[in-house]
Amino acid sequence: MVLNIGDKAPDFELVDTELKFRKLDEFEGKKVVISFFVAASSPVCEVELCTFRDRWNEISELGAQVIAISNDGPFANKAFAEKNNYNFPVLGDYESKTIRDYDVLLPDLLHVKNYNAAKRSVFILDSDHKIIWKWIVDDPLKEPNYDEIIQVLKSN
Repeated sequence: MVLNIGDKAPDFELVDTELKFRKLDEFEGKKVVISFFVAASSPVCEVELCTFRDRWNEISELGAQVIAISNDGPFANKAFAEKNNYNFPVLGDYESKTIRDYDVLLPDLLHVKNYNAAKRSVFILDSDHKIIWKWIVDDPLKEPNYDEIIQVLKSN
């Protein structure tokens, strides 16, 4: 199902790097920036998540929480998060259920049959967790426009 601006974001229950299950509704009342990334420790994903880390104060001051999601398991995500000192949850969707719920499945990554990942994508949710902005790209090497994300957070 394609999600549109104004739709309620699908809830999820995904494992974090400490093997704790996290749900979207635990961030109720906060704006949320969900960053679906392709693979832990891949170069472009590292740049993207480090940019969110480095802009954390700006994002946080705008009343928002970043959540990063990939289909990597918690151990790969933990090594990735610890290496880069991420200051937001990095969640593993190893069954790709949430990735499918948000319609961002990237099948056969790098032409490897059945090696599925998440398309690089960002969803911004308002404090009621309705989608107010989305960006989805088929090219895993392309990064989002971080300044545009900040502008959306400022204006909502």
